[in-house]
Amino acid sequence: MNRCNCLTRRWVAILLATIFLFAAGDRPHAQSATVRLVVDYGDGVIKTISGLPWAKGSTVLDVMNAAKNRPHGISFSYTGSGASAFLTRIDDVANEGGSKKNWQLWVNTSYADKSFGVYELQPLDVVFWRFTMQEGRWLRWQGCAGRYARAEWTCRALNLRWR
Repeated sequence: MNRCNCLTRRWVAILLATIFLFAAGDRPHAQSATVRLVVDYGDGVIKTISGLPWAKGSTVLDVMNAAKNRPHGISFSYTGSGASAFLTRIDDVANEGGSKKNWQLWVNTSYADKSFGVYELQPLDVVFWRFTMQEGRWLRWQGCAGRYARAEWTCRALNLRWR
């Protein structure tokens, strides 16, 4: 009786472990850490690339390189490297220089304070490039409930939640 009881317990434990392993393997990959890239060309066209892979230490540049390989992804050019990396073009839209339109970077709702080559991201961040002639700090962010129309528009473009 004792031997039979041990065998039964062993088989139940093996069965439960097998079920647990298969259930864990079937979990959707949505739990994987990802980021989203949003590109606003400044002419009414906005391109969103979701589900870009994130790993500890990923920079905006890493995410943009990953977006290159996506169907309908992006192409881009830049000069320099690391902290001096400077974006010059996304797809067929190049910086105009001076007080004209240029590419500007936000992550979530914060204007980037460093180069996209070293700006480290967190899981679920939204990288937002906007082709505009406005000075980078033109938005006075107060979250998505901000009182500025442009801030509200940007939150909609990023598909962020309203408070």
